[in-house]
Amino acid sequence: MLSDKVKLTAKEILEKDFKTSIKGYNKDEVDQFLDLIIKDYETFHQEIEKLQQENLRLRKQLENIQNKGMEPGATSIGTGNTNYDILKRLSNLEKHVFGRKLFD
Repeated sequence: MLSDKVKLTAKEILEKDFKTSIKGYNKDEVDQFLDLIIKDYETFHQEIEKLQQENLRLRKQLENIQNKGMEPGATSIGTGNTNYDILKRLSNLEKHVFGRKLFD
């Protein structure tokens, strides 16, 4: 995933050794700065991992919802028809039990 595109790991940044010269950078400043980069890099990596896991979970959840929607009678139209059929049957049953005079 994203780890394939990232060029450096926190370990590689930590182990980076700069060449020194007479007028080179202050090694302590470079080390402190690299420490900050490493902390940020690890934070970004953890956040990316968390987001990838959440993305995977949500995709599976969406897939489950879509699969349930494909089942017969699971659509809102099917439910409406089922309710209508039930009401019609109840009406017919009441007519038979109580007689047609109540409904005329």
